[in-house]
Amino acid sequence: MWKKHCITLLLTNLIAISTVYAQDTTQHIVAGRHNSPAQQRKPYVIMISIDGWRYDYFQKYGAVNLQRLSATGVRAASMQPSFPSLTFSNHYTLVTGLYPAHHGLVDNNFYDRQRNQVYKMNDYNTVNDSSWYHGNPLWVLAEKQHMVSASYFWVGSESNIQHTPPTYFFKYNEKVSTERRIQQVVEWLRLPEAVRPHLITFYFPQVDHAGHYAGPDADSTREMVQYVDESIGKMVAAVAQLHLPVNYLVVSDHGMKTVDTLHKIAVNFYQGDSIQLQSGNEKLLFYSQSKSQLDSLYASLKKQATHYTVYRKKETPLRWHYGQEDRYHRIGDVIALADPGYIFDDHRTHIHTSIGHHGYDNNTPEMQAIFLAWGPAFKQGLRIASFANVHVYPLVAYMLGLKIPEPIDGRLPVLRGILKK
Repeated sequence: MWKKHCITLLLTNLIAISTVYAQDTTQHIVAGRHNSPAQQRKPYVIMISIDGWRYDYFQKYGAVNLQRLSATGVRAASMQPSFPSLTFSNHYTLVTGLYPAHHGLVDNNFYDRQRNQVYKMNDYNTVNDSSWYHGNPLWVLAEKQHMVSASYFWVGSESNIQHTPPTYFFKYNEKVSTERRIQQVVEWLRLPEAVRPHLITFYFPQVDHAGHYAGPDADSTREMVQYVDESIGKMVAAVAQLHLPVNYLVVSDHGMKTVDTLHKIAVNFYQGDSIQLQSGNEKLLFYSQSKSQLDSLYASLKKQATHYTVYRKKETPLRWHYGQEDRYHRIGDVIALADPGYIFDDHRTHIHTSIGHHGYDNNTPEMQAIFLAWGPAFKQGLRIASFANVHVYPLVAYMLGLKIPEPIDGRLPVLRGILKK
């Protein structure tokens, strides 16, 4: 009975989350685009993200299709997310090769000092404002070099970044069935060569939702892992009927950790008129132009610090590539980060407290993500060590023969060896 109740609540949450975005289920097509003759000869890449799929879910929950498919290609022990280990930050890192402090999405929710505005992941208008996004996403890279691309959901794909969206894309809407979305991928690959996308990005939200609501050890999380695994198996089987040289990359943005919901971190502080707070369950970002108030705030937080660490912006760990590298002035002046397994108490909300969380230090074992790849371009039966997710972008660009116009944080040599040639 509990299992049925939990799954019902999970599906209700999926619908509720989708309602914060426009209920637009139509395909958006940019007219007049074609693959150049040279690009028509390139291979195809389908890049799939499974939000919240922790590195150990393969064995833990028997993901038979992904284990079978990765055995024919490449699998990493894990993939390290960028800090913070959050959805928007890491999805955009995966398609730009930049750390969050360098592409601008420094959190799911944050304040921009220069704009005097707040970015919130559940604000449709903000999310679709291209001026928040920096770097050159893979679809921008492709389209500017006369290669057609498509996206069935990815952070930034509907935001008209650099006035260059994918040729084919859909606005985010979880009411569209997985079966319909998979069929759309097949339809894209059946298009005439001149207008057929060579880069397709695809997103699964289900594992993350289940992991949040019920925790990474719950039956509903196992069911969603197996559902997504089965769905990818169906996609691969359907695409195989087209006999095209398709390469797959399957990644996730972060893992998931069970938290102590009974002993939340209660922090007392005076939030003066000049202090702006952007909070998440795992992290508090404080902004102010008043040095005296920041000093007082920092001292107060430091004194209370139990199950969390407080940092001044310029004192965050260098390995995060974060506070000291805040290119767009969006990271808090003072940052409080919960220890893994703990969350801050937020008295402003009275909703179900999620059992699973992420957003912690990206060295935390439970935050580690996945990387799998198979297809004609990849070596077979290869297992590699963990690596940072900024290195995926230059790999995909290289596979598609796309030139990267600006410096990035990712380096091709890290993954170049997984390719046959």
